[in-house]
Amino acid sequence: MAQKPTPTGPSQRQQRVAELVRHALAEVLQRGDVQDPTLSSHVITVPEVRMSPDLKIATAYIMPLGGKDEAPVIAALERNKKVLRQEVARRVNLKFAPDLRFLRDETFDEYGRIDALLRSEKVRRDLESGASPDPDSEPA
Repeated sequence: MAQKPTPTGPSQRQQRVAELVRHALAEVLQRGDVQDPTLSSHVITVPEVRMSPDLKIATAYIMPLGGKDEAPVIAALERNKKVLRQEVARRVNLKFAPDLRFLRDETFDEYGRIDALLRSEKVRRDLESGASPDPDSEPA
């Protein structure tokens, strides 16, 4: 009987395997083991990899250094997916080599959006006037 996915997030094994795959991908990209002019001309960071519950799909979030030329880099990674998968399988001992999927890492954009929000005049005004106390808290 199949287990239902838990809403608590990835299991410890998923996280451990994802980290191993992340390190393997980063090493392959850093060493230049893939012969592609687009990948050779960019420094690519792999801040996160997420594994599917069955460990057969690895979604790698990538970001070229400087955040430029994301589309050509992702296209180059997709073109070289077979070689990357072989290299990851060689470095990470799993029953099945995970299928690699590449997505743009948007956390840096999210950090920028939150930073801009915190610097906005409305938030600054609330902080200076002293935000109203939490209605659930006990009076001192």
